Amino acid sequence: MPRSEKSGKAGAKPARAPSPPRDPDAREARDAGGLDRYDIALLGELQRDARQSNADLAARIGLSPAPTWRRVRRLEELGVITGYRAEIDRRKIGLGVLAFVRVDAERDNADATRTLEEAIRNLPEVISCHYISGAGTFELQVLVTDLDAYSRWTMDTLFRLPNVKDLHTSFSLGEIKSSAALPLGHLGASR
Repeated sequence: MPRSEKSGKAGAKPARAPSPPRDPDAREARDAGGLDRYDIALLGELQRDARQSNADLAARIGLSPAPTWRRVRRLEELGVITGYRAEIDRRKIGLGVLAFVRVDAERDNADATRTLEEAIRNLPEVISCHYISGAGTFELQVLVTDLDAYSRWTMDTLFRLPNVKDLHTSFSLGEIKSSAALPLGHLGASR
């Protein structure tokens, strides 16, 4: 029988290498779709600066780089992180008018409403569209260069879409707050 070098006994199993340290909260992921305090910290840090290195990100949340990288990948695979993009100052690229447009459509025709939804999705000037309750069917945020461009766009594009009955427009006179960062406080309230 072979002898183990460690024990000197015949048939003894070789000693195991110690297992690597584990991610401390991996098994405690709970609440809010399985997000734990490290996931929440990651989301906050990535919203603040998605260009920071994995090493910097790991140092900021208190984990080593390997589990940090795995967590980011897992959040991407779960669809919690949907992408990364640059924030651009709209005025510096000539988009001086932000309009809030309530679009009234016939609600009793589901096929026409779906066709209108698809048409709105394909308009690059529309940066946000919500199906709303109350008066109106959709609330759009629209960016254009100036008021003349908005007027042309509504007449040449928006009013020509299927199922559009009426438009009600308000214009931004100044931004008090504009942030793409989502509030995360409710995710860590019980921790």
